[in-house]
Amino acid sequence: MTAQTGGSPLAGLRTVVTGASSGIGKAIAIAFAAGGARVGIGFCHSFRDARALAEELGPGHPLLQADLSTADGCTSIVQQAFDALESVDVWVNNAGADVLTGDGRSWSDERKLAALIDVDLKATIRCSRLVAARMRPGSCILNIGWDHATIDGMKGDNPELFAAVKAGVLGFTKSFARSVAPDVRVNVLCPGWIETAYGEGVDRVFYAKVAAATPLGRWGRPEDIADAAVWLASPAAAFVTGQAINVNGGTVG
Repeated sequence: MTAQTGGSPLAGLRTVVTGASSGIGKAIAIAFAAGGARVGIGFCHSFRDARALAEELGPGHPLLQADLSTADGCTSIVQQAFDALESVDVWVNNAGADVLTGDGRSWSDERKLAALIDVDLKATIRCSRLVAARMRPGSCILNIGWDHATIDGMKGDNPELFAAVKAGVLGFTKSFARSVAPDVRVNVLCPGWIETAYGEGVDRVFYAKVAAATPLGRWGRPEDIADAAVWLASPAAAFVTGQAINVNGGTVG
């Protein structure tokens, strides 16, 4: 892994965050950059938001544009990352299909499932395999799952689709961590109810119900996930691989 300088365990690390233009991905990118890492900002369509983030972070954080719903897009973003950063120490598979807000809300279940499989599951597998083959010993990969896919599930059409796909991410992570050990660590972060665009727009009665049912008494913030990602990428987690870390205020498990 790249030599670290300064007081931060992230200083000097070359990191890529897919789906970094908003929400959890943006928070992770900001946290890594604040710790001294160079961050490749992965995005698909949201060029304006990605460029604004790059300007916020300052020089040295390249934009990496690719459609991760395709195999060619996954190959492209990995190549872009190595071209721009020369090496990659941390790769965060955060990109996900938005089937809860915007046009995605009105899609059929079949279309939602196809999008989730292509972006959340296939891209995680493809990018992980491509980048791990080029990583140096001591590097790590972080995948994004869902807490409800780890233990108790959740009823409803959308939750059924999310649970199925994110359970796939979990299973892949555990197996892939064994395949690339001991050189590369692979873990999955499982967010609970987080105040992203979806959380900000839900019915306030439902919002209050979720907060009341959460042992820590609130919705999570994207920064809560980012803090966990920083820890998993740091030397403090050097003996952690193949694990699912729930970040959910105690709601599940």
